[in-house]
Amino acid sequence: MNPSLKTVIEAFIEKEHLPAAYAHTVEHWFLPMVEEVLQQISSHDGPFVIGISGSQGSGKSTLAALIETLLKAMLGLRCVSLSIDDFYLTHAERQQLAESVHPLLATRGVPGTHDVSLAMDTLSALKRSGQVQVPRFDKAVDDRFPKEAWECVSAPVDVIILEGWCLSIDDQPDATLVQPVNALEADEDSDGVWRTFVNQAIRKNYQTFYNQVDFLVMLKAPCFEKVYEWRQNQEDKLAEKVAQDEGREAENRIMSTHELKRFIQHYERVTRYGLKTLPEKADVVFQLTDNQTIEKRL
Repeated sequence: MNPSLKTVIEAFIEKEHLPAAYAHTVEHWFLPMVEEVLQQISSHDGPFVIGISGSQGSGKSTLAALIETLLKAMLGLRCVSLSIDDFYLTHAERQQLAESVHPLLATRGVPGTHDVSLAMDTLSALKRSGQVQVPRFDKAVDDRFPKEAWECVSAPVDVIILEGWCLSIDDQPDATLVQPVNALEADEDSDGVWRTFVNQAIRKNYQTFYNQVDFLVMLKAPCFEKVYEWRQNQEDKLAEKVAQDEGREAENRIMSTHELKRFIQHYERVTRYGLKTLPEKADVVFQLTDNQTIEKRL
């Protein structure tokens, strides 16, 4: 490995508070993939969109930050990282959906709770010349940051990195929606209105957005049950941070085990379907182990 690139990777690991073993993951798995991407970028007309899809806790945001760091270090490319989370509908808009369609739509996350038009407009703007305000979402207050707080990016950029838990997952056959997949669907969506709305949103509104991706990477969890465990680990770390925080301002953001289980059930149907179907669509699939390291490339 180029010594200067090794220094960049070491600095990234320190900045992101990652274990030293992550350097091997970068060298063995991610650098070869980035080199493949660079070959495609060289023959691509206009900004290149890299998509990263994976369940909660799979490492999407870390990988997005790494790819951005490597592309800048290796070729000085102008990159911007986006999350599908940045395009959630506002709190007020989701409350309207909850009242007019189904109460479960008050909870952000599933397809149908994003402003797809805003996402498409943002991607289009990043491919043209000019200054672009990139939306950002504040999960602490469950709403978008004020527009004046959005990041301003000079466009066009060379590479757009887009990550999301449901990115590029297709809609399901209608017949599969009949049977609930968990207690949330059985108890709070017994007539299937919510899950049908989510599925129709993917079918009607998300495909054009997903088609913007030029190169798709999937971080594949071993099974859906691991999503609970990984997300619980994130919650435990937040609890530790709050315990050390005198102000304890984030305490209301910590979910109990019961609350977390219910929250994850919102994502279960689409996540399970993605685990089955997305590997066929992705350009690169990294199979993850139980402890979130990479086992193999599929």
